[in-house]
Amino acid sequence: MIKVTLPDGSHREYADGASPMDVAESISKSLAKKALAAKVDGEMWDLVRPLEGDAQVAIVTERDPEGLELIRHDAAHVLAQAVQELYPGTQVTIGPVIDDGFYYDFAREEPFSTDDFEKIEAKMREIVDANYPIVREVWKKEDAIAQFKGMGEDYKAQI
Repeated sequence: MIKVTLPDGSHREYADGASPMDVAESISKSLAKKALAAKVDGEMWDLVRPLEGDAQVAIVTERDPEGLELIRHDAAHVLAQAVQELYPGTQVTIGPVIDDGFYYDFAREEPFSTDDFEKIEAKMREIVDANYPIVREVWKKEDAIAQFKGMGEDYKAQI
């Protein structure tokens, strides 16, 4: 059994292999629906990663500062996907979250025009509406570099 300590100091027990989503669902269905991630012993975790032992767990929602940062981070990835689907050959460089939102730098032959922005925004909506799952993957550094190089993503391979 795994002993979980919640932010209010209360304790709950879960079966081995339980995830932060299991914790959220046991608290309330509405919390599980709003859950974006979890803080496990102070570290950000995705919701489906199994807990590895006794832990302090806090469910992160859009109301939490970390939740807003996650939304912005995911939106940056959606932007990158939309741009690359619309404009093949465009390389992504960096796309950090900033205080008031996020941005992404792209490397491509011709600059974007204001007409492109409407197309990109529509494509982003299409991607979001498809409701693709976001799945955490852990790669060895050398494998990730090889993958990005193989995709022609030279900037990503560098960082």
